[in-house]
Amino acid sequence: MPVNRARAFSILAGIALLWGTGHAQPANPPISDKELIVATKESAPFVMKRPDGTLHGISIDLWRRTADRLHLRYRFSEQPTVQALVAGTAEGSFDAAIAALTVTAARDRIVDFTQPFYSTGLGIAVPIGESRWRSVSRALLSFGFFQAVLALVGIAILVGFVIWLLERGKTEHFRGGAKGLGTGLWWSAIAMTQAGAAQNAPATLLGRIVAIGWMIASVIVIAVFTAGITSTLTQRELQGAVNSVNDLRSVRVGAPVGSTSTDYLDHQRISHRTFGAPEEGLKALQAGTIDAFVYDKPLLTWLVLRDFFSTLRVLDVTFDSQNYAIALPKGSPLREMINPPLLEETESDWWQQRLFEYLGKTESSYGSRHLQ
Repeated sequence: MPVNRARAFSILAGIALLWGTGHAQPANPPISDKELIVATKESAPFVMKRPDGTLHGISIDLWRRTADRLHLRYRFSEQPTVQALVAGTAEGSFDAAIAALTVTAARDRIVDFTQPFYSTGLGIAVPIGESRWRSVSRALLSFGFFQAVLALVGIAILVGFVIWLLERGKTEHFRGGAKGLGTGLWWSAIAMTQAGAAQNAPATLLGRIVAIGWMIASVIVIAVFTAGITSTLTQRELQGAVNSVNDLRSVRVGAPVGSTSTDYLDHQRISHRTFGAPEEGLKALQAGTIDAFVYDKPLLTWLVLRDFFSTLRVLDVTFDSQNYAIALPKGSPLREMINPPLLEETESDWWQQRLFEYLGKTESSYGSRHLQ
């Protein structure tokens, strides 16, 4: 009897287990059966909106290609800020977030990132060219030119003073205090500039030796000084005032307020002026109120090509490297699903053509072959 009772209980428990398993509902439907909510934010050329409201851009096109390969259903949810994208993804309100989203240590602590699909950094926009007179005025008002002029004047004064000391007791026109010293200084200036026959020349042997040495030296000094100014003006006219990151320390710099550009400039202690929007800064650069504008290079390239291609250019330099990737909630199974097709797409000819279409040339990107 106990054996039969135990067997009965065992049969009943098995029936109950089978019944419960057959009627249980999964807590979460599979990814393939779920409509994903993909957060995004307008950030040309990565995310842009057409007049009919549809989205396109580098990031959007890449997401569509990848999602179509995985047969994923999704809808986009536009957000006002990058912070909203990251926060919503971290909370699980969004299944993914894609835009011009930079991978940072702080963000990586609260969300997962896919394999980066675009590697870039900050860029510098400068005027295409400036007038000859503007180049001349910039060079003449520079601190280096001021230092050179002071050094030249200082040497001329010193030579004039030495001549006065040697001649004041023996030559009539160098006698006296202020008058004789003035004559010495005037003669030194005339001899240095080769303006004509130097009148009131030194008469003593030692004075003439110093005078001959000064006239020979002044020819060399003036030649070097003139060559330096000519070289500076030529370089400014051909290349502009800014050619590298180091040049930012000696010109007027602009950057969007609250951006990674201002963070970099603050960290490097480069003085700069902030603008509410990148377009405002580029207009200021076009107007000549600043000399260079710093911003994310692909975004900067897009804006210049779209609205300022005839007056501004982006330098072929990149600094403060950054990676763009898709953000996912922590532990999301999408990461392992998305990475393989994402890498395949960024290694394809389609990706190269897409970058060329939006940026005019392919910037540094994962899998790119750097078409020029």
